[in-house]
Amino acid sequence: MNSWGGFAVITPIERFGWEDMEKQYRLRKNGQFRYVYKKGKGGACREMSVGFIKGPKLLVGFSVSKKIGNAVTRNKVRRRLREAFRAELPKLRRGLYVVTAREAAAEADFARLSQSLRYLLRRQGLYRDDVK
Repeated sequence: MNSWGGFAVITPIERFGWEDMEKQYRLRKNGQFRYVYKKGKGGACREMSVGFIKGPKLLVGFSVSKKIGNAVTRNKVRRRLREAFRAELPKLRRGLYVVTAREAAAEADFARLSQSLRYLLRRQGLYRDDVK
C-alpha cells in the first residue's frame, strides 16, 4: 500500500492480486490469435468457442466482437470470461488458448459462462492429467 498526502492509496495489484499474473498469461499479437485460429483445434457452445494449440507456456487471449453489443457490454463479457478462465489456470495444459465470445454471452451470467468454459475445456481434454 502506498501513502499519498496522508491517504492510503491501494494500487490495482495490491487490491486484486492478479494483475501481474494476468499480463504474464496474455496473448497480445494479432499473429498469435491468427496462428491459433488457423492451426489449433477448437470447440464451441452457445456462449463461446475455445481454440487451443500446444505451446511451451500457457497463454490466453479473449476476443469479443462488436456483434456482442456496445463497449460496456463487451467489456463486461470480457471481464467475466477472464475471471472464469483465471480460476481454471492452475489445472490447464500449456499452450495457446483463444476464447471467442458469441452473442449469447451478453445475456449469460457469470455462473453460466464459467460452466460453459469448464465444459469446453473438459470436452477438448485440456485439463492436465494430474488434476481432476
